[in-house]
Amino acid sequence: MTDRRHTLVIGGSKGIGRALVRVLAENGDKVSVVARTASPDDLPLVTSWVADVADARNLERTLASLLKSQGPVSGAVLLQRFRGEGDDWEGEFATSLTATRNILEWIAEHRQERENGTSVVIIGSAAGTFVASEQALSYHVAKAAIAQMARYYAVSYGPKGVRVNVISPGTIVKEESRNFYKENPELVELYRDIVPLGRMGTAQDVADLAQFLLSDRASFLTGQIVTLDGGISLHWHESLARRVSPMKDLKVTRPAARKP
Repeated sequence: MTDRRHTLVIGGSKGIGRALVRVLAENGDKVSVVARTASPDDLPLVTSWVADVADARNLERTLASLLKSQGPVSGAVLLQRFRGEGDDWEGEFATSLTATRNILEWIAEHRQERENGTSVVIIGSAAGTFVASEQALSYHVAKAAIAQMARYYAVSYGPKGVRVNVISPGTIVKEESRNFYKENPELVELYRDIVPLGRMGTAQDVADLAQFLLSDRASFLTGQIVTLDGGISLHWHESLARRVSPMKDLKVTRPAARKP
């Protein structure tokens, strides 16, 4: 059995994936990164492959090379989404669904034998449950399907010691978007007002949760969709709308008066 963990990160060159790779490397894990662009970081124990996971043959060759070079994996985090040109419906499904299926089936056959099994974490989205007007239909459908895919594989691969969970983040500040929010402080103030925990989520928040789900401390957790949004989705939508409108002090409902 291999003592050092070997984690596969799909889409680990930017944003949440990049933050996660740093966390894992700092923890002493061996990390294999597969992404469409090269990682800007040069970290110990981190090896990168440039590949488009939507290309099934390219993905198969890349995983074969990774296996030969780095060996079986103890866990994986899947962050890929379609960002290319062309038909977004076909592209999103190839990237988010078909590639996820192919990678999960590969992991089931090429995993380290560990006492507490193998953990797969898929990064989903609030758009899998709610409608985000700035995102395409394909994105919504793919993110909703990922949740059911995770449940399916959690049941199917549970006997093999593979657990599969989804993180569903709200709006996240990433390294690449930090300047945008600095230039729009009124938007940051809005989030501080409407998020119960009083701040926006960060890539580090997602990375920390993913690290926990990968660890042996989460060895009995599988098939779950974990919402990471600071509590904003707990608001009743109509109440939230009134809160940010001029009608925020209007009481639409009142408790019934008690009879004497």
